[in-house]
Amino acid sequence: MKYFKNETLAKDGVQQIFLKSLATIPKHQIDFFKGWIYMVARNYCLMELRNKHSNISIDENIDAEEENVTTQLQEKEINLQWLEESLPQLNKEQQQCIYLFYLQQKTYHEIVEKTNFSYMQVKSHIQNGKRNLKLLMDKKRSLTDE
Repeated sequence: MKYFKNETLAKDGVQQIFLKSLATIPKHQIDFFKGWIYMVARNYCLMELRNKHSNISIDENIDAEEENVTTQLQEKEINLQWLEESLPQLNKEQQQCIYLFYLQQKTYHEIVEKTNFSYMQVKSHIQNGKRNLKLLMDKKRSLTDE
């Protein structure tokens, strides 16, 4: 669907890809099937689009994909910036536990040892900190949407 934008063409393509892959599997040593079948499917779709001189422009598809990736990266960057701005607004215990758990990827037990909080305190600080961060970031998001 990503390439053909037409359900009938996509269904036909799936059948052709299945038949082609059954014929070529014995000829190749496949270490990572998921990646291999993705490349077979992708190459088939691109060849079909080229061969049929379809109304769908390959360049337009690629441009749309690149624009989508750029938009996603910009959104992630904004979210990271908001996270960086929101983290200091948490109380000290929540900041410390969130930082250790998410940014330094420490376990609850490692955080208990490092901070001298109880296990339940660590769990509570992380849960409350995560909830408070979400509220702060939602507030920033609503301000930018206006």
